[in-house]
Amino acid sequence: MDIQMKRGLLDVCVLAAIKNQDSYGYQIIKDIAPYATVSESTLYPILRRLEGAEMLTVYSREHNGRLRKYYHITKKGKERLAAFREEWQEIMQIYNFVSRQE
Repeated sequence: MDIQMKRGLLDVCVLAAIKNQDSYGYQIIKDIAPYATVSESTLYPILRRLEGAEMLTVYSREHNGRLRKYYHITKKGKERLAAFREEWQEIMQIYNFVSRQE
């Protein structure tokens, strides 16, 4: 798969994983795992990029005596998910055209 396409897809996967509930890195990886393979070394740069783009915010909370970073989707992140759903309709039309049997 094209690296740029995969990068964009993983970005929206991360946003989708936290759209209903704030979450932390390991849980995000577990939530995405049935759909895509994401390692910690892939996830954390995505989280930093999304934070820089103001699509999520980060806060820390104590868990078992340690601070854990939690990620929260912003309005801008929700707008990106909505835009992706619209874009996906066009992508599916292209896929159907390309994959049709002759």
